[in-house]
Amino acid sequence: MQKRHKMTKLFQLSRELPPHLAEHKVIFITGIDTGIGKTYATAAIANALTRAGYRPITQKMIQTGCDTVSEDIAMHRELMGLPLMDIDRDGTTAPVILSYPASPHLAAKLDHTVISLEKITEATRKLTAGYDNVLLEGAGGLMVPIRENSATTDPPYPLGGYLTIDYIRERNYPVVLVTSGKLGSLNHTLLSIEACRSRNIPIILLVYNMYPDSDPIITQNTLEYLCTLDIPVAVMDNPGHNDKTF
Repeated sequence: MQKRHKMTKLFQLSRELPPHLAEHKVIFITGIDTGIGKTYATAAIANALTRAGYRPITQKMIQTGCDTVSEDIAMHRELMGLPLMDIDRDGTTAPVILSYPASPHLAAKLDHTVISLEKITEATRKLTAGYDNVLLEGAGGLMVPIRENSATTDPPYPLGGYLTIDYIRERNYPVVLVTSGKLGSLNHTLLSIEACRSRNIPIILLVYNMYPDSDPIITQNTLEYLCTLDIPVAVMDNPGHNDKTF
């Protein structure tokens, strides 16, 4: 007789805070791809923490395709029902802003600049001094390059450069991984989980973005499959609404 997999409990971000999130001072929010819903998930988690009595702040690691205030930070504030703050305007919550909408390594090259990892880390440190939790949203997925190998990179990074996942691992940040039920997402999700596990990076939550529900059969099956992985899963079913009901 085939043994049944134990199903992980599902959480609704609009109603409850998944366990153990609040105990982490910095949480890195990443996704299986660009446009998967990281910005909405970051705001939803911030609102869940706020409802539970905590004082969170959101931060964008690297913003591309922007010239002034980070558009993702602006969206966080809108979804959190807050105005832009001084820490948003002075760059603390978005320490690296690049003008071209591309992977950070390419956007930096086109802007003739080098991304300062120290600047990002210092901004996060400042935020941890004033808030209970810092929700640090990445750019794109885990394997997005931040810097390419150069003639002076010694030793060179094995995958052509310094990746977002390298930054996460070096700082021992726990990860929230945002995914969805779109066709192909299960493969990307499992690859992301494997990449984290091989580097001893803990995934403390999977956020399952239900929008858009293009194929209900695939959406439901993918969700059921992810609930067998022994990682807490939270459903995000109405991204884009102000999170008084999010």
